[in-house]
Amino acid sequence: MSFSEQLKERVQEIETILDQYLPEETGYQKTVIEAMNYTLKAGGKRVRPMLMYETYKKFGGNEKVIEPFMSAIEMIHTYSLVHDDLPALDNDMYRRGRKTAHVVFGEDMAILAGDALLNYAFEVASMAFSMKEGDPKVGRAFQVLARKPGIYGMIGGQTADVELTNKPLTLDQILFIHENKTAALLECSMMIGAILAGATPEEIYEIEQVGKDIGLAFQIEDDILDLIGTEEELGKPIKSDERNGKTTYVSIKGLEQSKEDAQLLTERAIHRLTMLRGENPFLTELLTYLVNRRK
Repeated sequence: MSFSEQLKERVQEIETILDQYLPEETGYQKTVIEAMNYTLKAGGKRVRPMLMYETYKKFGGNEKVIEPFMSAIEMIHTYSLVHDDLPALDNDMYRRGRKTAHVVFGEDMAILAGDALLNYAFEVASMAFSMKEGDPKVGRAFQVLARKPGIYGMIGGQTADVELTNKPLTLDQILFIHENKTAALLECSMMIGAILAGATPEEIYEIEQVGKDIGLAFQIEDDILDLIGTEEELGKPIKSDERNGKTTYVSIKGLEQSKEDAQLLTERAIHRLTMLRGENPFLTELLTYLVNRRK
């Protein structure tokens, strides 16, 4: 199969796993569950669970214990999008080609849906403990899942992003935002895959660096697409950074240098990956695809 065919097949596999963990839309809390499922089922590239699973396979993992973590990371990512789209933050009306949660369900329910997705992610991830009772790897993976999206990761980056909007930023500040707001979840995904497969501490560190480099390259490409992409390609409004008064990597380094930097970061990530044990050609190709994507 071609890479695009393999990619499509893996996305479908992830969708099937996610469907198994979606909460049932019943009871007095039905509306918030509908809002959760609406955003989770809106599609997307499913990058984070895919990176987690492919890293897991690279290090020899082959058990279902990875599946609750795959679902959990996508729920955490989706909650962050729901909150990012709110009027108080980016005030976006479209995400993944359709109306955002606060437009469909109201701002109050979108806030609750984001909160619910974050809480439910850990409820789902905790199922792994009963799948592998007494396995310390599950606990270590759970710790990474708890830390990387938090104040020392994604939330930390989002905080700086919000506070520094409409202010001139240094490159160091932009790197802090990108390395935390974006890269932390990619690091989290790949580290969990490596941990659950039994990678050594040294290998886990290297995988974390791969996630960091590819996360920064991914965000630089996101900034580039926001500038030169189309709304049809991206499924969301373009030039939102400009509209929201954000200084970006591209606005400091320029378009051509930014493209070059993204390529160099990707090459370094792939080099690190190939130096580690295990084979997974699809994972290597996936890293390149993420930075060269058009949406």
